[in-house]
Amino acid sequence: MGIFNYVFDVGDPQGQRFESVEAMVDTGSTFTVLPATLLERIGVPIQRRLSFEISDGSELELDVGETLIRLAGQTITTTVVFAEEGTPSLLGAVALETALLAVDPVGQTLVPTDGLIMSARL
Repeated sequence: MGIFNYVFDVGDPQGQRFESVEAMVDTGSTFTVLPATLLERIGVPIQRRLSFEISDGSELELDVGETLIRLAGQTITTTVVFAEEGTPSLLGAVALETALLAVDPVGQTLVPTDGLIMSARL
């Protein structure tokens, strides 16, 4: 469920061109969702089409790609969904987990967290 907005940069896969975007932090969204027009403008290629369940229970197929985003002082590669115009931008769980960031709903910010390895032996 989204609880606050966060500004971050989304770039092309080569890291040569970035644009700032404001998105709702949404741990209920698997991937980061951004306008297709923005992703196309900065040169993010579509890599495949996936099926998604949306909040009303219906399903739809959307294009996805892999690209760079900068948030909380780091640059990571993450999956992004090419959304139709008018769809809210969302910062999803995969990007947050990849960046090792947790949601602080009281402070309405993202905070560093440790990664987890739940194995008896390493």
